[in-house]
Amino acid sequence: MQKKRGRRVVKVILWGLVAVLVLGIGGIVAWSQIGVMPAEKAPLASVRENSAIHVEDAEQGIVMTPADGESEVGLVFIPGAKVDPWAYAPILQSLAEEGVTVVITRPWLNLAFFDLRGLDAFTSAAPDIDDWAIGGHSLGGVRACQLAADTEALVLFGSYCSNDLSDTDLAVLSISGSEDGLSTPEKIDAARDMLPADAEMVEIDGASHASFGDYGPQAGDGEPTITSDDMHAQVAEILDPFLAEIPQG
Repeated sequence: MQKKRGRRVVKVILWGLVAVLVLGIGGIVAWSQIGVMPAEKAPLASVRENSAIHVEDAEQGIVMTPADGESEVGLVFIPGAKVDPWAYAPILQSLAEEGVTVVITRPWLNLAFFDLRGLDAFTSAAPDIDDWAIGGHSLGGVRACQLAADTEALVLFGSYCSNDLSDTDLAVLSISGSEDGLSTPEKIDAARDMLPADAEMVEIDGASHASFGDYGPQAGDGEPTITSDDMHAQVAEILDPFLAEIPQG
């Protein structure tokens, strides 16, 4: 009798643990889908109407390539948490115009730290390209740092590394915003020692956290004093020549 009662207790406990696990997973999935910040329509329309580039909604992500198909360098770009990947197409389209293939990933559950795929899951979109950089915005930049060892360069938009890359020979470009209320200038500076000594650190005056994508205002962010068009132009002026320096083997 006691053995049967003991088995029942064990079964109840096990089923209780299963229920808690299922509810926990379900809660995380539901939370990850709530509050996703969509891409703004007008900037995205400029991408779709850009005759200088080709845009493909591929398995690996959103792939932007030069219209003539000639590209020797690629950038894998990881979105910030709960941001529509399409929101980064407008600010990155100048790269495709200049001959760089851009792959904007779709993180699992809209959160980069849940996405455990390796770099080749995204570079497979352009298998003929040998020289790759990786980049990301906010949490996407933190994940990009973790994948940077297999690339030529790292690009951070309003982000910083949690793993130490200071002893690597990686080319690094960190672009931040003076009005960023999330990845604040103080946070960027505090994590500076995680990057190589020769990392290029650029702060755009008037840029907020959400200035690095076209998805509207974000809770907790500062107030930008720069327009979207000016932000795109300044990022292109900084980013395009940086990637042009990537060795092309």
